[in-house]
Amino acid sequence: MTSIAATFVRNGKKIVAIGRNYADHVKELNNAVPKEPFFFLKPTSSYLPSGGNIEIPRGIVAHHEVELGLVIGRGGRDISQADSLSHIAGYALAVDMTARNLQDEVKKKGLPWSAVKGFDTFTPISTFVPKSEVTDPQNLDLWLKINGVVKQDGNTSKMIFAIPRLIEHVSSIMTLEEGDLILTGTPSGIGAINPGDRIECALADPTTKRELAKLEFGAVSREGGYLYQPAPAK
Repeated sequence: MTSIAATFVRNGKKIVAIGRNYADHVKELNNAVPKEPFFFLKPTSSYLPSGGNIEIPRGIVAHHEVELGLVIGRGGRDISQADSLSHIAGYALAVDMTARNLQDEVKKKGLPWSAVKGFDTFTPISTFVPKSEVTDPQNLDLWLKINGVVKQDGNTSKMIFAIPRLIEHVSSIMTLEEGDLILTGTPSGIGAINPGDRIECALADPTTKRELAKLEFGAVSREGGYLYQPAPAK
């Protein structure tokens, strides 16, 4: 497990991101509550260690979504809920950045989301939190501030689908491998991050009052590269 702590960001093969897993977030986006866990993939090239800067592509409205991440320590396929927690090496705090205006457009057209979620720097990530330091992953506070103002403040107890169900579902579709990260969804309060903003996030255990992880990053405009040009109005 020690090696995973040092290398999951560098060597993990995939990021599996669960969508619509907090009822208040589903409501704020006017989406339907899913009947089973819903997920998409993000490239590991989108990782941004704490202290860095997200790069906002030209024309993109970038939204923050703070989430608890599950770091897989033992791979497997068709993992049962009863055995699910034994496959977790530890946890991390992450922000799933979303190109919201691009997402709105591709959703209307029924197109894939890969670009929306996959830009370089679009997964800010904290350091590894060993499983032994977490009393109950289903009762953790997580919050996000922009320039000192709280924007998201939630608790993992509010997930629609609990962690064992997420692992069971994902592993029934694709094999989970050592170093993979599962993002477990975001509470309400999502919104835009703009160049020049400073973002702070934290993960804490309310039973021990202990801060488990901190994540800080800035935002800058990306020079060159992708340029979002909305489809012309019909």
